[in-house]
This record gives sequence, C-alpha cells and structure tokens, in this order.
Amino acid sequence: MARRSYAALVLSLMSVAALAQNTWQSQPTEASKKLPVGSAAERKARMSARANRPAYTKQFDLSGLPHYVPEQKLKGKLRICGNNYVGDAPLGGYWKQAFEKFQPGIKIEYFLPTAAIAVPCLYFDRADIGVNHAPSFYDGLAHLRLKGYEPTGISVVTGSFDYVGWQNNMVIVVNKDNPITGVTMKQLDGIFGSARDGGWVGTTWHPEFARGPEQDIRTWGQMGLQGSLADEKIHPYGYSLRYATAIEFSNKVLRASDKWNGDLHAYANYRRPDGTTYLEADQITDQVSKDPAGIGYVRYHDGFPKDVKVLAVARDENSPFVDYNIDTLQNRTYPLWGDQSFWVSLKPGAKMDPKVREFIRFVLSREGQEAVEKDGKYLPLSAEAAQAELKKLN
Repeated sequence: MARRSYAALVLSLMSVAALAQNTWQSQPTEASKKLPVGSAAERKARMSARANRPAYTKQFDLSGLPHYVPEQKLKGKLRICGNNYVGDAPLGGYWKQAFEKFQPGIKIEYFLPTAAIAVPCLYFDRADIGVNHAPSFYDGLAHLRLKGYEPTGISVVTGSFDYVGWQNNMVIVVNKDNPITGVTMKQLDGIFGSARDGGWVGTTWHPEFARGPEQDIRTWGQMGLQGSLADEKIHPYGYSLRYATAIEFSNKVLRASDKWNGDLHAYANYRRPDGTTYLEADQITDQVSKDPAGIGYVRYHDGFPKDVKVLAVARDENSPFVDYNIDTLQNRTYPLWGDQSFWVSLKPGAKMDPKVREFIRFVLSREGQEAVEKDGKYLPLSAEAAQAELKKLN
C-alpha cells in the first residue's frame, strides 16, 4: 500500500513538473476555456497576459539603422491584415502611434485575427499589407492565379529567441549524452531528408535541387561518431508535416522538396484529459531525452529542458559552427533564423503604393525597430538586415 502511495506521489509530482514546464508557454486560462478551442478569440485570451509582457530586456545596438524621414506627406487609409501576435501585443499600437505622428494624413486600419489570412487578404483586395512568415504554396499559387504574380515579401522582424507564439526559432537537439556538438545544414538534409528530384522556390520547381540516396545519413557513424553509437541508426524527431514549422524546416533544409526521412517521428499539439496542452515541442524533447540515438528539430522556448543538448549549426562545411543565442539570432548568423514579413501585391515593374512604401520605410527605420525592442518579443533587425530589405523598395 505504501509502495503504491509512493508511486502515485511520484507520478503526481512528475505531472506537476510537466505542467510547470508548459504553463508559461501556451496553456488554457479561465477566460480562454469559455471560448471555442483554436479560435482567434480563444488564442487571444490564452496568450493575453504573455502578449503584454516583454520576453527580453537586452538593448541591441540600433545606431546603424537610419532614422525615418518622410519622403513625402501622404493621405489615405492603410489596411494591414494578418499576424495576430502583432496586434495582441503592444507592437502594432506602437507602430501605428509613431507612424501617424510622422504621417498624420495616413490612418492605419488593422485586421489581425490570424496570420493565416495575410496573403488571402491581399489577393482578395482586402488589405495593402499582409503580415506573416513565408506564405504556403497555395497562398502563393492563389495570388499568382488571381493577380498574375506572386506576392513580394519584406522581412521586418526576426522571430523571438524563446517566446512561444512570436515565432520562437528552431534549434537542433540531441540526447545530452551524445558527444556531437555541431551539425551542418547539408548534414541536416542528409539526416532528415531523402533522395529527391527537385525542390521549390515559391511556386517554381527547380530540378537542379535534386539529390540522390548516397547523401542520406542514417547512422551516427556517418556523422563521425565512434564507440557504441557508431552503428546506431539515427532516430529523427520533428513536427507533424501539416505544421508551418515542418514547412519552414523543409524550405530551409530540404530545398522545399518535402522529401523526408521515412523514419521521422512527427508530433502535434494535443489536449490532455485534464485540459492542458502537450506542446509538440515538449513531446519532441521528451523523446530525445530518453533516446541516446535521437535527434530533433524543435522551437526553442523558455524553460527548455536540460536533459537535451542544443547543437551549433554551420551553413556549410567551410563555415563556422554557430551557437544558438539571442545575439546570433538577432544578427542572423545562426543559420536557422526565422522572421516575419510584410507581404504586398507588387506587379513586376510597377511602383509600390506610396503609403505602403512609407510605412515599410518607417518599420525598417531606427524608430520602427526601437518599437520592436520596446515590445520585447520579436527581435529588431540589424542594420545590415534592414539595409538589405530597404534595397527591395527601390
């Protein structure tokens, strides 16, 4: 009897510990429980407290960013649609208030229930700017069908370091006892991918992205490990392939081919009987922590478990391995960085709507990126990254 009581206590404490790991991230609240699960309203209620907190207090050097100076004073309405995390947090308000001081004749109208409608808002002429990460294949295809060209993206923020929802970025994890310390992007393709006949850039197929099965990496010995792991088969873990995270990983690592290692273990969020959410990221790290031969790609988050090891990543075999930290993410030297972009309908050869151009110039300015830092979840652009995006406006 005492033994059963002890076992029950251990299980209870384990459940509490697991819940504590997840509570800060994306758990239901009393307000969100009254709303349809998965709806924009439920997500907003669930993330409300976190949306109004900064995730970091670090001050980045933004002195290299240009100050915003209006090239012309304009009048009219500017419609911005998409990413709810911009509107749920103070950031959208910061941008609107500051920009309208520079441009009092322009009135910003936000419609930000979900990033899923960002590009549809553009091709149905319901918005001037859509806010989202890279569009899905069918987002781009629908825009192409209705407009005759694909949408144009301008990167405006880097995803968060460890804050769930604000595009916390991807890391590569292995069991803490695995001696490996770094991996190249090509090796990730070999581990998580398989032979392919090409890959995508937007809606255009590129057969030159093909590779054969000889580039597959299926054992730890192929990664240079010796001893007991050398002959062990690699066990890859990741996200359900329907998730945007899996698509982003495929785009960055697998040349957008969607050709995956057939042994991939893939996970999705699900709701436990007690109403808490078992995040897919936590499922992945839980599995890798128990599997000496495991490797996973996962979004890094606050309270990340200590029983897995985060690997440094190199762009190629001739580049240095870069650790994942807030600085390498912000300056985009870490190869798996992600971002949020402003998407616009811009016909090739045509000039951008002046109101849209002025707002994008503002967001890419020192004033616009200081607002990102003040909000404290997304990371501000470096001067180099902002300059590269500004060139797209010329």
